[in-house]
Amino acid sequence: MAGFKRHVFVCLNERDPSDPRGCCKQRGSEEIFEVLKDGAKKAGLKAEVRINRAGCLDHCEHGPTVVIYPEAVWYHVPTVEDAQEVLQSHVVDGKVVERLLIDRIA
Repeated sequence: MAGFKRHVFVCLNERDPSDPRGCCKQRGSEEIFEVLKDGAKKAGLKAEVRINRAGCLDHCEHGPTVVIYPEAVWYHVPTVEDAQEVLQSHVVDGKVVERLLIDRIA
């Protein structure tokens, strides 16, 4: 089978601290990435789910940004606990975490 059941991209863009837009990496996206990657592996999803580092996803104002395909769902994931919830609810169970949707906070 080509491709993956889900493909998760985590913004790890890094800007100068003086940039007014900020960046996801300075807001903890590296830790978010590790939680998602390790969690998917522990859940036995290595063949079904791919967790990738991404450059700027252009939603800097929302903080750590995660997008999941094929659903094209965009999340603001500010904490490790939120990353764990996205992993279990969306990546594993296929249920969108409504409260973390970027279009809900925009």
